[in-house]
Amino acid sequence: MTRTIVLASNNVGKLKEFSQLLAPIGFDLRPQGDFNVSEAEEPHLTFVENALEKARHAARLTGLPALADDSGVCANALGGAPGVLSARYAGEPKSDARNNQKLIADLAAQADKSAYYYCVLVFVRHADDPQPVIADGRWDGEIIAEARGQGGFGYDPYFWLPSLGKTAAELSAEEKNRLSHRGQALRVLVEKLR
Repeated sequence: MTRTIVLASNNVGKLKEFSQLLAPIGFDLRPQGDFNVSEAEEPHLTFVENALEKARHAARLTGLPALADDSGVCANALGGAPGVLSARYAGEPKSDARNNQKLIADLAAQADKSAYYYCVLVFVRHADDPQPVIADGRWDGEIIAEARGQGGFGYDPYFWLPSLGKTAAELSAEEKNRLSHRGQALRVLVEKLR
């Protein structure tokens, strides 16, 4: 039996990535746009609170179980910034190019270029679920000043993986799904949902 879950996002890449891992355990993932659900506010200071807000919002408006993620890049020398503000680090409107420019500028005077991607996934059975299922993942790397690679999105062309000698944008989709913060969190979530 297949169960429909609403993804609290309209991001096509996330939908594809999450669907591949959830389909084998009987979940049909549909984007919130299919149900005319607007994007939720993300007013919180932590990834887990924002993901929970998004999941409850989607579940409340659809009456279905919901899955949400909140993720971003955290630079150690910047106290974890951009963090939960990763998508809008350089302000509105959202722009990957401006976000990357700001991050590189903010790190220019810092010796420590280490950073990590972090992801929290939250699954709620219904809007008022008292026991949401929560999983997280972390992917360590460094921020470099020159873009490399054509794949991925966001900060990927500047997210250097020393052990691989590549940026996240130079990885195949399969490699990225296997290694990334989101891939790690999703595998943990799938195990918990089994």
